[in-house]
Amino acid sequence: QVQLVESGGGLVQTGGSLRLSCAASRVTFSHNMGWYRQHPGKQRELVATIRSDGTTNYADSVKGRFTISRDNAKNTVYLQMNSLKPEDTAVYYCHVRRIIDLSDYWGQGTQVTVSS
Repeated sequence: QVQLVESGGGLVQTGGSLRLSCAASRVTFSHNMGWYRQHPGKQRELVATIRSDGTTNYADSVKGRFTISRDNAKNTVYLQMNSLKPEDTAVYYCHVRRIIDLSDYWGQGTQVTVSS
């Protein structure tokens, strides 16, 4: 069973930085990785994704502020978040998609709170 363990969330002031990490275990297949977030009362939305070949994609709202990266040897994906804004406050979820059949796997979520 695939397991995704996130870390790095917390409370930060506007303009601050946080780095999220997600370690994936029992992932023995080709996969893309990413981060999504969910604001209270709203649907989960894409933040950033990174393919197995390193190609990245970002939501317009985070372009230029967030950077996604991955360490394939450790099966870990990172999200460096800079210049944080109160609207970045959300629960952030790690995501893995198996390429061969598009199966999705999710982490338990980590809270990011940006105070104004």
